Amino acid sequence: MSFSDSETSSHGGEYKTFRQISRDRLLYEMLQDTKAGGTRSSWKVLIMDKVTVKVMSHSCKMADITDQGVSLVEDLFRRREPLPSMDAIYFIQPSKENIVMFLSDMSGREPLYKKAYVYFSSPVAKDLVNRIKNDTSVLPRIGALREMNLEYFSIDSQAFITDHERALEELYGENAENSRRFDMCLNVMALRIATVFASLKEFPFVRYRASKGPDAAAATAGRDLVPTKLASAVWNNISTYRSSIPNFPATETCELLIVDRSVDQIAPVIHEWTYDAMCHDLLDLDGNKYVHEIPSKTGGDPEKKEVLLEDNDPVWLELRHVHIAEASERLHEKMSNFVSKNKAAQLQQRDGSELSTRDLQKMVQALPQYNDQMAKLSLHVEIAGKINKIIRDIGLRELGQLEQDLVFGDAGTKEVINFMRGKQEGMSENRLRLLMIYACVYPEKFEGDQAMKLMQLAKLSRADMKTVKNMKLLEGAESKKTSLGGFSLKFDSAKKKHAERTDRTGEEETWALFRFYPKIEELIEKLSKGELAKDEYPCMNTPSASTQASSGASQTASVKTGQSTAAPHSMRSRRTAAWARPRSSDDGYSSDSVLRSVSSDFKKMGQRIFVFIIGGATRSELRVCHKLTPKLRREVILGTTSLDDPPQYITKLKLLSEKELSMENINF
Repeated sequence: MSFSDSETSSHGGEYKTFRQISRDRLLYEMLQDTKAGGTRSSWKVLIMDKVTVKVMSHSCKMADITDQGVSLVEDLFRRREPLPSMDAIYFIQPSKENIVMFLSDMSGREPLYKKAYVYFSSPVAKDLVNRIKNDTSVLPRIGALREMNLEYFSIDSQAFITDHERALEELYGENAENSRRFDMCLNVMALRIATVFASLKEFPFVRYRASKGPDAAAATAGRDLVPTKLASAVWNNISTYRSSIPNFPATETCELLIVDRSVDQIAPVIHEWTYDAMCHDLLDLDGNKYVHEIPSKTGGDPEKKEVLLEDNDPVWLELRHVHIAEASERLHEKMSNFVSKNKAAQLQQRDGSELSTRDLQKMVQALPQYNDQMAKLSLHVEIAGKINKIIRDIGLRELGQLEQDLVFGDAGTKEVINFMRGKQEGMSENRLRLLMIYACVYPEKFEGDQAMKLMQLAKLSRADMKTVKNMKLLEGAESKKTSLGGFSLKFDSAKKKHAERTDRTGEEETWALFRFYPKIEELIEKLSKGELAKDEYPCMNTPSASTQASSGASQTASVKTGQSTAAPHSMRSRRTAAWARPRSSDDGYSSDSVLRSVSSDFKKMGQRIFVFIIGGATRSELRVCHKLTPKLRREVILGTTSLDDPPQYITKLKLLSEKELSMENINF
């Protein structure tokens, strides 16, 4: 019986991406490891709990699991049929309930399975290990007892979540710090973040957003200290791994920056104009699931089909981070390209007139060569068409322009009031989102009666008013009562400049409404250059000056070296940025992700950068991580409690205050 962590290191040899390492550990280190040895059964049962099944499903497909000799996947807490001739793999959390259930399965004269290989998702307590060892009937039936230390959910090739959908409420809600859920949420979050570094065998510099100082009000002190507390808990877990995991690095190998949602309250609500963000913002998707209609093979009514917008779709991979207008243009080009190479399609175009993308779609569907690849292309033509129609129908371009003008200081109160007066009809959520952006740029306008007049003009509901009011709970700054009794949304009393962003130098955009960028883009670049302010973003490691200087210098040098020795690489030389334009093939398709497109340069990649956002991340922030990876020549990985689209984020913000917003609270 072994009781150890993996000895597979991510350092040296072939470079593997974050998601590849996660997948390989589950498939080969855990599942395949039980295949070796002639005494073991050829087919096995895989048993998981409600958390580990999500860990597995985010990294591996069922076909991958089956390829490793797993014939049946079971739920630990469901009644299961005895299979005494088969071995079982238990991938479970190290909880008391799970251990009790495992012992129940394998004890006695007639255990459910022949042999058990037990893998824990995180460190197991010594008393639970002793409980297993003390069961003399179970001990001989255990083939492996190991800590996998893998309890995060890889939602993207460069992103993971800790699956804390209620993190905002549990950590930043009214009186949250006095709740038992506060500590529980932080501890589990820290544990899951730490397993990322245990799994990758990375030892990070742990940096975090510091509290705003001793002047913070007592009521907000707990919320203001959340990043500090999380960083401390993550550091404690990683310190334990240093002494318990074989071959764990002795010196720092990567960087981790922990921030919360207060670092950027605009990114979660502003309209992001990429194809990915528009799909999730404007369409009624169930997660990544989209339902569309396809022509019936029998000539009857169209059939409904569910598809997943994910990495194994080459069209989705190519288009998800590009502007919706660029995506639509490329889709039309792809359809035209296919038709121009097909004589049957050309015969259908009798009058020689230019065909619309929809006409091209119908022609392609009618061709005998219509296959899975073309089905994906046709699917995205349909999706892009729906998005563009919604944009036109609700006048989203005008709103989007005002949002970005506000953020960059090119619009102000007058423009917002004129828009509100002229757009009394339409989606109330869009008016709410505009007002939330306005509150971030002009916090002084949200004091007392001014705030109420604006909300009345926007015709916000009482729940929407509460959402705007709750934004201050994330800031950790004192909420001052005015002499008139109204509430103040004064996030930062020293803030006078009416622009939340400045244009990025050397990054001109061809497409309109592609000006906005999330704050973490600047933070990541400063972190990579060693330019983060130490008082605002201190380090848990407290590295020596020489160590920090050499680390920062080496990273800066690696970036400069990469830029000077690599082939000329302009991030904005074409209409679409290089990070959003994967390699294309003759048929106009592109099948590689950003990381795979720079795989030949992996040996030159610098240390990984991890950014963890407490309270949810946005698709624009995920886009930034993909963009900066080739630019900085460092794999940038986004971690967060959940990946939220604007409607989800607004709902969570509404739940921050326990009391219903009343007329007395607002004081009209």
